[in-house]
Amino acid sequence: MTRTPEQIVDHVRRMVAGEQTHSQFADLFAEDGVMAYRFPTHFQPEEIKGREEIRAYFGQVRGAAVRDRIEIQSVEAQCWRTNDPSVAVAEITHRGWSKVKQDHYTFTAVAIIHLRDGEIVRYDDYMNPLLLTELLGV
Repeated sequence: MTRTPEQIVDHVRRMVAGEQTHSQFADLFAEDGVMAYRFPTHFQPEEIKGREEIRAYFGQVRGAAVRDRIEIQSVEAQCWRTNDPSVAVAEITHRGWSKVKQDHYTFTAVAIIHLRDGEIVRYDDYMNPLLLTELLGV
């Protein structure tokens, strides 16, 4: 299925909001796609290579454990196309309640998404690792 950058970013927004699964996120990647954390925390690899490896990673470290520590109340996403039709930029912001901090939070990440035939070949995730570890208490 060929997806537009806007459809991919909306899918990511729905995943963060809990409306889509992380396994479905992996389905957006090309078989040889790469998920890269540009500022990885101690519990994140710099890169995850391959759709099935991405699926396995998200199956292990995401989902219920994160939702046990933060309550996501709203998620917003914006998508910008670049001069290169195979590259888009996304900004995803979620707001909620950190059960660890006992306080409201706002968390924004920026992604540079490289596409080929409607599939992600590289997703560079730029998020604040210090805030992430604080929110999750890890």
